[in-house]
Amino acid sequence: MKTRDHFGSKIGFILAAAGSAIGLGAIWKFPYMAGTNGGGVFVLLFILCTLLIGLPILLAEFIIGRKGQADAVTGFKKLAPKKPWFLIGWSGFFFSFIILSFYSVVGGWILSYLFRSITLSLNGSADNFYEDLFNTVISNPWEVLIGQGVFILLTLWIVSGGIKGGIEKASKWMMPLLLIFFVVLAIRSLTLDGAIEGVKFLLIPDWSYFTWETALLALGQAFFSLSVGVSGMITYASYLPKGTNLGNSALSVSLLNIGISIMAGLVIFPAVFALGFSPDAGPGLVFIILPAVFEQIIFGQFFLIIFFILLLFATLTSSISMLEIVVSIGIKSNYDRRKRAAWISGFLIFLVGIPSALSFGVLQDIKILDLSIFDFADFLTSSIGLPLGALFISIFAGFHFSKDDISKEIGSRAVLLNGWRIIVRYAAPVAILIVFIQGVMNVLK
Repeated sequence: MKTRDHFGSKIGFILAAAGSAIGLGAIWKFPYMAGTNGGGVFVLLFILCTLLIGLPILLAEFIIGRKGQADAVTGFKKLAPKKPWFLIGWSGFFFSFIILSFYSVVGGWILSYLFRSITLSLNGSADNFYEDLFNTVISNPWEVLIGQGVFILLTLWIVSGGIKGGIEKASKWMMPLLLIFFVVLAIRSLTLDGAIEGVKFLLIPDWSYFTWETALLALGQAFFSLSVGVSGMITYASYLPKGTNLGNSALSVSLLNIGISIMAGLVIFPAVFALGFSPDAGPGLVFIILPAVFEQIIFGQFFLIIFFILLLFATLTSSISMLEIVVSIGIKSNYDRRKRAAWISGFLIFLVGIPSALSFGVLQDIKILDLSIFDFADFLTSSIGLPLGALFISIFAGFHFSKDDISKEIGSRAVLLNGWRIIVRYAAPVAILIVFIQGVMNVLK
């Protein structure tokens, strides 16, 4: 029987964990959230929330994962025998399954746009061309299902290879390429006439935009962009050797997440302002506004291809971590079953995702809480599953482990140790409850 796999290096783990966090949340959601919430004010609040709230919870998941040295369900059973904390692991299993079912739909959209950009069919001079194209893509049942299926196959191919041979290997080349592509795109965007206005919008806070709702949205963005709450980081950390410094790893992942998010803004907003588009276009910023922006730039078609490759990489690194959560719980300690479990899980996730894929077309009239099937799946996970999962993870880590336990994992400096315990015991749970209540209230209004 195969033994439990491990990451081969610290950098491999950091890149894999950063890849889990850096997905659509950083590249797709962050720019449009910043664009619709005042730019610089939102960015500043996002950075503060990431470092003060998100980072301590991320570290909590790392500690639980490495101490458990198992999948999330088994790990909690080992750390807290005969207590119901293992339900956190099953919660992560369920919500990861649902997240990937609709996340793969967006991955399919990206593949459709990448194919169109490569075949030079992603350009048009007609008014509303890109808006009409986006609506056409997401409402075409065959196109969305084929795109979703191909995206899941790519994810399965990587996860079935295991930790060293699959996830770590893929992360080691996808993440550096992602960073290189970002630098290339940012340089091109920043050299446009009038680009400085986009930089000012992104980096200089205009406090007239500050509201408590903006603060809550920034907290939610910081929280969800780090992928905490579904036990993904617990799962990855369970493959870590004892010598890895968890505090430095958590800080590295958080800073990479902040850096990529700001880089995404530096790619998009200078170009948006330079070419006279509005920064508050919302979720359509990437699929509707950005192609129109690149169309007006020299070598824009080339840079658009690079952008969608980059977006595909970022989406894949996140989907890999979600599938790994499901697979690790499914195989328990029988690592010979990895490939079989991965393919079965992927097939079931594809089936569950079909209603979300069709929710903008043939199933568009079906509503749950006045939301489309796709939007309801997003609400169920982002506004309920992740906050509650992170809440219980924070409480467990804060109250279950002694100071000696934590000192062995993150070092013995009293200020850092006591500060971390105060945040995960009190500050983080309060912040999570605020986000949770706000999210539910917004939908039930």
